Amino acid sequence: MLLGPAFVAAIAYVDPGNVAANVSAGAQYGFLLVWVILVANVMAGLVQYLSAKLGLVTGRTLPESVADRTRAPTRIAYWVQAELVAMATDLAEVVGGAIALYLLFDLPLLVGGAITGGVSLVLLSVQNRRGQRVFERVISGLLLVIAIGFLTSLFVAPPSASDVAGGLVPRFDGAESILLATAMLGATVMPHAVYLHSGLARDRHGRPDAGAPRRRLLRITRYDVALAMLVAGAVNLAMLLVAATNLQGIDDTDSIEGAYSAVQGALGHTVALFFAIGLLASGLASTSVGAYAGAMIMQGLLHRRYPLLLRRLVTLVPALVILGIGVDPSRALVLSQVVLSFGIPFALIPLVRMTGDRTLMGDDVNHRLTTACGWLVAAVISVLNVVLIYLTVTG
Repeated sequence: MLLGPAFVAAIAYVDPGNVAANVSAGAQYGFLLVWVILVANVMAGLVQYLSAKLGLVTGRTLPESVADRTRAPTRIAYWVQAELVAMATDLAEVVGGAIALYLLFDLPLLVGGAITGGVSLVLLSVQNRRGQRVFERVISGLLLVIAIGFLTSLFVAPPSASDVAGGLVPRFDGAESILLATAMLGATVMPHAVYLHSGLARDRHGRPDAGAPRRRLLRITRYDVALAMLVAGAVNLAMLLVAATNLQGIDDTDSIEGAYSAVQGALGHTVALFFAIGLLASGLASTSVGAYAGAMIMQGLLHRRYPLLLRRLVTLVPALVILGIGVDPSRALVLSQVVLSFGIPFALIPLVRMTGDRTLMGDDVNHRLTTACGWLVAAVISVLNVVLIYLTVTG
């Protein structure tokens, strides 16, 4: 079975940050931002394939490839921004797991965050000791739980087809809708997943010989990415559609706890339970994958291996501090996705440049159209971020 690496990376696209951003978008704006999820999913599919392609063709991860082409000061500065992005990632995932444990068992958020971080350490130990394939199976199983948890409510109360179709027309409705669109984009095209996929593909398949063996693996990788993004896209779309159908106009649905209560009131206790279980699986799986990516980034850019516990604590502690000082968790989730969106160009620009470099990629260099699409993705995200800064400063 050659499929699998993309499903691990896809966990990044259904993390608690997605839940917060998508539910907030659906509850506040109905079906207005459906198109953002579809566009972001297509962008993410292209980016994830390019990342896996880089790992397979060069035998180097994206962080290693960046380090190979930069001097020490630049490399360290690059690592600092990547580490800040990793902290924002962990914030979303740990806070999401903590909220889920609060909803299910009424645990304090700080305790739930510590449990989420502890479970992620166990899952990382599985990867260290049992290998990548076992880790892939565990994460893929959690992805199935996530899908069931969030798709259940969609089948119980399906949205109107005409309303969904209306949401496919690209448009905004004020600065807050742009903020949410940026958060949704940051939650879908995840920087750490871009870095990670190059290593996942390389570690799973090695560096295949040029020619037919490599072309076969690249073709299989395209299928792997397409299937994984189809699952992730369906889950993200379900989150927004459920909120747009059942939560629009209801007070206090701008938080996950409020959304859970509203889902419980509208669709019943069983559907709300599935929602909370899906959120918990999302937090546990995504924080493990995020920490795995953080380790790969740290090792690739700093050229040093660090103990598993230290690597985990670097990004876990800020998330626990946020929970401990009482910051509104759902708002922290949405804002963390905006931070992630600012980190995307730092991952995309070198990725597109390197996969479009014939000297590096040989016969497997990007087609000109592929490279053009990659640059378009980077440009769209960068422009959206500039607009967001302007609206935030002037608003």
